[in-house]
Amino acid sequence: MAAAVRGPKFFSTTKKGENFELKADLNSEYREKRKETVKKVIANMTIGKDVSSLFADVVKNMQTEDLELKKLVYLYLINYARTQPELVILAVNTFVKDTDDVNPLIRALAIRTMGMLRVEKIIDYLLEPLKKGLKDEDPYVRKTAALCVAKLYDLSPMIAIDNGLITIVQDMLSDRNPMVIANAVAALAEISEASVRRDVFVVNRSILTKLLAALNECTEWGQICILNSLASYRPHDTREAGDIAERVLPRLQHANASVVLSAVRVLMIYLEFITNDELLKQITRKMAPPLVTLLSSEPEIQYVALRNINLILQKRADVLNQEIRVFFIKYNDPPYVKLEKLEVIIKLCSDKNVDQVLSELREYANEVDVDFVRKSVGAIGRCAVKIESASEKCVNALLDLIKTKVSHVVQEAIVVIKDIFRKYPNRYEGIIPALCENLDTLDEPEAKASLIWIVGEYADRIDNATELLEFFLEGFKDETSMVQLQLISASVKLFLKKPGAAQEIVQRILTTATQGCDNPDIRDRAYIYWRLLSSNPQTAKAVVLAEKPPIEADTATVSESLLDELLHNIGSLASVYHKSPSLLGGTSVEIGRTREVLDLEGEEPEVDARTVAAQVNAVVGGGIDNLLDLDFGGPSAGSPAVATPPPMRTQTSAIDDLLGLTDLSPSTSTPTYQPGGFEPMVGATSTTPKVSFLTSANAKGLDVQGAFTRRNGDLYLELSFANRTSGPMTEFAIQFNTNTYGITPAASLQVPEPLAPNQSADVLLRLSTSGGVQKMDPPNLIQIALKNNLGIYYFNAFIAEDIVGNHR
Repeated sequence: MAAAVRGPKFFSTTKKGENFELKADLNSEYREKRKETVKKVIANMTIGKDVSSLFADVVKNMQTEDLELKKLVYLYLINYARTQPELVILAVNTFVKDTDDVNPLIRALAIRTMGMLRVEKIIDYLLEPLKKGLKDEDPYVRKTAALCVAKLYDLSPMIAIDNGLITIVQDMLSDRNPMVIANAVAALAEISEASVRRDVFVVNRSILTKLLAALNECTEWGQICILNSLASYRPHDTREAGDIAERVLPRLQHANASVVLSAVRVLMIYLEFITNDELLKQITRKMAPPLVTLLSSEPEIQYVALRNINLILQKRADVLNQEIRVFFIKYNDPPYVKLEKLEVIIKLCSDKNVDQVLSELREYANEVDVDFVRKSVGAIGRCAVKIESASEKCVNALLDLIKTKVSHVVQEAIVVIKDIFRKYPNRYEGIIPALCENLDTLDEPEAKASLIWIVGEYADRIDNATELLEFFLEGFKDETSMVQLQLISASVKLFLKKPGAAQEIVQRILTTATQGCDNPDIRDRAYIYWRLLSSNPQTAKAVVLAEKPPIEADTATVSESLLDELLHNIGSLASVYHKSPSLLGGTSVEIGRTREVLDLEGEEPEVDARTVAAQVNAVVGGGIDNLLDLDFGGPSAGSPAVATPPPMRTQTSAIDDLLGLTDLSPSTSTPTYQPGGFEPMVGATSTTPKVSFLTSANAKGLDVQGAFTRRNGDLYLELSFANRTSGPMTEFAIQFNTNTYGITPAASLQVPEPLAPNQSADVLLRLSTSGGVQKMDPPNLIQIALKNNLGIYYFNAFIAEDIVGNHR
């Protein structure tokens, strides 16, 4: 009993926990102790411990003159601002006070931290300090504030537009400090990528001059931003392209690999506009040393450089035609670097250096890395196909490798020799006996298929061709489909060339293929050959033994269309993966493609934002998720296209329309006006063209056109409905998905019901910005669901930023 009483003592403790001790130390009267405690809190936060309970105690230490302590507290705030948005307001006064500090470092630190908090409640407090920071006398504060505008735009585009922050950043491109210009470029580029408007950041001649002047004086990351913006500029003539290229050339000497690749990207784009042959040679000659220097860096940088060099050489092989020795493989190169160097070597191989290349490839074939050895042997065959004058040397090198009797070397050599036979028919058949000696060592499908193809192709010159094919026929059912298909074709070729000797073998293999194989490809080919042979042997001979075109050297890394796209993205993930940017960057990259489609030669065109939106939707696709989270299974709406406004219908009283009391049936009468001379709201002409939201083809006979507009400070959606069915439509309703601006209907949709067959109606739907907010891509995308008695339909709508930007 006594033990039971004493038991609970084991579960009690006098220790309060680590957070309790930290809390006490954060309120210590000694500044150094508080500083050390904040460091402990940051350390715990870094390793994943929850120290959010100390939020209020950490915030108390913001009001200090110690810059290091202030930075630590700001770091803590950034991490926990999202989970403690109410408590962040406690720190606002200190932030605002710090933006007026005499020390520019503290002013910039306060602005940067407020921009990184990502809490909407703090936006109103950020605006005034941010405006002051953009015009601060210290360039460090100005450049920090420029980047903060991009963060604010990402959080709330409407506020950034309304307060003129983007315009201020655009003016900063004329700043006297190069770092401020670089940060302004970075901010505008980020904003432009998030917006479909083309006028956020457009490089023209006046801006170009300022960017080139700042290029030599800003930091390496500033240079990258400026170079990326130069890549989007289209020179007006050859002289301008040459002048810009000469200004960019010094960046090739930079120690930072990213700066070098960005400069190479600009030069590769501008070389397309230069017609002066002497200048072209000069620029390509100067591009070689920096690219070679990148191969002295870490293996990871080497790999990135090699992937980009592969693209450059496919476009301009003369850039590195004198530097092939640099790409010879070292013993300590990682496997991924070795394989990329091998691709470059094949591209640079020519009549002048083929002997040197073959010597290297022979050495590589003796390595222990099986995959690399296979690629090296394959490279010898690719050199033979690429350079006709060196084909005999390559064949002799392959024969020497076959004599080594190393299984994987022999099999890879047979595979590439088949390609050499296809490129140079009837030239090297003397080596076939040497190939057939290794028949027993073949265990890989591709090697077997290659040797069978050679036997069938040269069956009339091989005395024991029947015996060779019979060797493979013994295990026909156990072979892969690749080998089985080649066996069928080779047997038919043998029969057509030696009818007497191969009749039995071809009959046996066709019977086995048609009756004993489950693979339809095998059966189909066997049936086709059987019918050809039984109906007309001469026709079969003309088909099966027809002369085949020689193969061409395959040194292209990517297709030509993809190559141009990747060259515009040198130094990015797209150029490393050799994939289209649209596969890596999502919708924002698709918007970039739309901008290119709309781009015109010469002067920058004025493009309506709604036209851009329609083009974007055509690229991305019109289907969207079910906004109501219900599995209706109905078809999604098609992509909206720009349409002309339909004819105006009968004008009615705004009040009658609002209450849904008026029958808006078609009428040919002239428009009427209300007493007092005021034109009804519904009859007002929209300031933006309507686009087609739904068509009768994909909305069960319902046509819907619409446009967003703003009247007397209020936001509206003008809609035109048309019933193309033979029955009435009723039960109309509309719902908006959460969007960037929180736009939602302010009232229910009032469509005159029933909407009779072949009847049309115009409706003005009032909107508000009190709905749910969620960042969309692009920001002006509004996803809408429309319902009637026939079903639910979904479509994308795009609201022009100037309409929503001025709405209050």
